[in-house]
Amino acid sequence: MSDIEYILGLERIDTDIYRGPAAESKLLRTFGGQVAAQALVAATETVDPGRDVHSLHGYFVAAGKAAEPTVFLVDRIRDGRSFSSRQVRAVQDGETIFSMQVSFHSRGDVGPEHSDLMRTVPMPEDVPADSSTLPVSSRALLEEWGDWDIRVVPADSYEHNKYTPSQQVVWFRSKRPLPDDPTFHVCTLAYMSDMTLLYSALVPHEGHKVQMASLDHAMWFMRPFRADDWLLYDQVSPSAHAGRALTHGRIFDRAGNLVAMVTQEGLTRSLREGALSVPATISERD
Repeated sequence: MSDIEYILGLERIDTDIYRGPAAESKLLRTFGGQVAAQALVAATETVDPGRDVHSLHGYFVAAGKAAEPTVFLVDRIRDGRSFSSRQVRAVQDGETIFSMQVSFHSRGDVGPEHSDLMRTVPMPEDVPADSSTLPVSSRALLEEWGDWDIRVVPADSYEHNKYTPSQQVVWFRSKRPLPDDPTFHVCTLAYMSDMTLLYSALVPHEGHKVQMASLDHAMWFMRPFRADDWLLYDQVSPSAHAGRALTHGRIFDRAGNLVAMVTQEGLTRSLREGALSVPATISERD
């Protein structure tokens, strides 16, 4: 897999038009986190540097081709006194494969503060980096994510919420030091946030083979963080029904500060005979 600096290194083609590089991959379908992160980079290039992204909402419209670059078209929806809004379309072969709305907020505002607490879990050093217990499809994707240290916390090592049917806790970080630019870490977390989240919907359905694909993705960024420091991804799946699963994740830094939240709906359709959980070929999603 290409390193994250290469993946996020978009080329400016014209005003508000950018090209994202194709990343080396064994899969034919573009990783959703890559498209979302590149779209976010394109949006940030059009905004005053004194404003930080605080939320994004994206829809995966069609499967992307991993071997081909992606063009990103940015619409400057509005620049207000405190907020800026952008709309981004990701295009391959003239077809939109992803669309995103992004909102930016000026720095310096103050107000009341509170935050959820991080659940008590083993520290990442105490969690073995062992993927042998994961589904085959998960292990295949972990091979794609070789630059990332991803450690699934054993389910018997933390207290579970009895009202949530499906939950999973993951420590993750970049294995390599990343640039100090805070915006780079935000875009990197957008990439990382698509890792493992949909699999949290399968925790109570061990052995059930499904076709998987991200359908939409929303994020909120609350506090500063570094993607090359350990982050805890506390994931739950409130519902799975009719071949779709809703998942939600809270991301904490090692000190227990809530830094970001993610909500994603994904395809979890029972697998047809002979099909793959994570398709290796481009096909229409129907």
